[in-house]
Amino acid sequence: MRKIVVIGSNSFSGSDFIDLLLQDPENEVLGISRSAEKSPLFLPYRRHESPRFLFRQLNLNVDLVELVATLDSFRPEYIVNFAAQSEVAPSWLHPGQWFQTNAVALAGLVDYLKDCSYLKRYVHISSPEIYGTCSGSVLEDAPYNPSTPYAASKAAADMCLLAYFRQFGFPVVLIRATNVYGAHQQLFKIIPKSVIRMRAGQKIELHGGGAAVKSYIHIRDVSRGELAAMLHGNPGDIFHLSPDQGISIKDLVSLISRKMGVPFADAVQIVPERPGQDAAYVIDSSRARRMLGWQPTVILEDGLQEVIAWIDGNWDAISRLDHEYIHTP
Repeated sequence: MRKIVVIGSNSFSGSDFIDLLLQDPENEVLGISRSAEKSPLFLPYRRHESPRFLFRQLNLNVDLVELVATLDSFRPEYIVNFAAQSEVAPSWLHPGQWFQTNAVALAGLVDYLKDCSYLKRYVHISSPEIYGTCSGSVLEDAPYNPSTPYAASKAAADMCLLAYFRQFGFPVVLIRATNVYGAHQQLFKIIPKSVIRMRAGQKIELHGGGAAVKSYIHIRDVSRGELAAMLHGNPGDIFHLSPDQGISIKDLVSLISRKMGVPFADAVQIVPERPGQDAAYVIDSSRARRMLGWQPTVILEDGLQEVIAWIDGNWDAISRLDHEYIHTP
């Protein structure tokens, strides 16, 4: 059996990664998250009801001693860490909390893990936002230029991890994926939120008119890339996971409105841009394609249709839930 720990198992990305892992009977998975397990609506792996999955509710910020004891008991070959304060705009309101979770607590964990003989690979989920505005052929060695406390905290984490790699040979592999989406995503994210608002006859706010360019990639394509990096990446490797091209938020919402048969002008409201909003996130993922044999397979139109179908099929439950971001320290 291949023993894998997923930290941040309740996150959108973490839960999809576990769902992928449990499709292989050779994987035994321990999920760790600071919150209790969510409903199956947001945790696709729960469809497996597998004895090869265990869950522990532990908070990296306050339960580090118990967390590392759990790791020592389980003795994973692989740890994949999705845990983070990941929202950009609220990081301006609580920057210390972002640095505590994304950098300070992480440093404590990695300092312990550097001496663990059982660990073969530690995969850390980073972010292209560490580069600031990026477009064109942005490669993995591009300079850091973060524009928000969130991005700065993720950059600090990456620099810490790479320092431990250089000094101690810590077996870290870094993943920087562009904007993920898909069924089961948090409802305040732009794609599910747009679908919900349009279905309910409400407007979606376009910050700065939706001019910012993002690179939306389906969550399962990202999970496949993370798995390939976990199994075949080398310590110190950094991999970008991205689609072939970006799309502006305005064009994305327009595409959703056409799929839902709602006039674009009736679906949107223009509001001021967010502080620190980078103009573009378009990065080069040729290294992952070349070294891991990875490439995205889900085209955006098909992925959007999947999200629409998921919301339509669960409308009774989704319509009763809060669709705005709620900050949890």
